[in-house]
Amino acid sequence: MLQYMVIGLGGALGAITRVALGKLLPVSIMGIPFQILFVNILGCFVMGLLTEIMLLRWPVTDNLRSFWISGVLGGFTTFSSFALEFGLLLKKNEIISAMIYATLSFAVSIIFFFIGIKLARIS
Repeated sequence: MLQYMVIGLGGALGAITRVALGKLLPVSIMGIPFQILFVNILGCFVMGLLTEIMLLRWPVTDNLRSFWISGVLGGFTTFSSFALEFGLLLKKNEIISAMIYATLSFAVSIIFFFIGIKLARIS
């Protein structure tokens, strides 16, 4: 039961952080939905960084790992918002922007996940 509670608390904090950060970012850049793109890339970077730090330098309990990974980062990043933004671009017949957005979302997020891992291994 405690694990569900820490995940819920982390998820709430992650979602609040996502919305607050979104208020500071432009909605789109060159027709590409920027807020969710940025949040998902940042979340993937932090996921790579944090999981590697937990593996190499910061042994944590299952509850703390669940709080950060499933909770905070799960609430912070959002595939459903990506799908919505992608669908809206397609609905507006902005096929090129939709394809660029999807490619950037996938490729750059994965790249930043591995950059996070590499950064955690430095020093």
